[in-house]
Amino acid sequence: MTVWSNMTKNMLAFAGAAVLALGTTQVRAETVLPHMHGLSFSADGKSLLAAVHVGVAVYRDGRWSRAPGPAHDFMGFAVARAAIYSSGHPAPGSALRNPLGLVKSTDGGASWHGLGLSGEADFHAMAVGYGTNAVYVVAGRPNAAMPQPGLYYTLDDAASWTRSDARGIEARILALAVHPSDPATVALGTERGLYLSRDYGKTFRRSGAEQPVTAVLFLHDGKHLLYAKYRSPVLLSLPLDGAARAAGDLPPLGDDAVAYLAQNPVNPREIAFATYQRDVYLSRDAGAAWSAIARQGKAP
Repeated sequence: MTVWSNMTKNMLAFAGAAVLALGTTQVRAETVLPHMHGLSFSADGKSLLAAVHVGVAVYRDGRWSRAPGPAHDFMGFAVARAAIYSSGHPAPGSALRNPLGLVKSTDGGASWHGLGLSGEADFHAMAVGYGTNAVYVVAGRPNAAMPQPGLYYTLDDAASWTRSDARGIEARILALAVHPSDPATVALGTERGLYLSRDYGKTFRRSGAEQPVTAVLFLHDGKHLLYAKYRSPVLLSLPLDGAARAAGDLPPLGDDAVAYLAQNPVNPREIAFATYQRDVYLSRDAGAAWSAIARQGKAP
């Protein structure tokens, strides 16, 4: 069994039967994160957003709540400065086709409009350039815009898609990230390590050891990558023109692993991560100390 299979098994095992209290904005403390498919700070830096089975969960001022808007099962959740992009499945009772294809919100997730591939595509792996709206996705199967599986990107809100050759990638992609200001620069976390491309994903070169990288994030300064390895006790920072170094110790994770990383665009020293078993940690000092704000999907 592969590392990815083990992590997937863990993730599903802890998905649970938890249900959000949909009748109110406040989320029951014991069920804040039923499933999880993305983590990001809001553009104003005031909230941490988590894509879950029934909409978007929000951590703000020390409390979890549910964001206003449809209770879609969001996948590939990615936040840019002026918009949020996602994919997934429509809420029960919705008239929207399943899957959602690529959708976009410009009001913080209160409403969404489709950009194409409704009823055809569900992108679990997606990333967006924070200042460019360049969207990269991994297509697991063909659709009307993507004739074969692989890595694709759009620079015009899905009016057109381009397939990246992804030369140099011979392992399963676990995570991806797009540079905040250069749409040609993209990073992949794979079962065999961290890979970086500066030509829209045509070619990739590995950085560091051949060890699974489960989460990757371009920092807002545009000069560094933050990433996490499977069962590694530290976060790693990679200057785009230098060698990787430890960025901070992680809390003990046991058999779990970091699945998502996020940095506050307003306060760069504030970072967060979520694990496959839906633990969420927040640091206000660039990773020197961590506070648990969710444990296995539940508020502490």
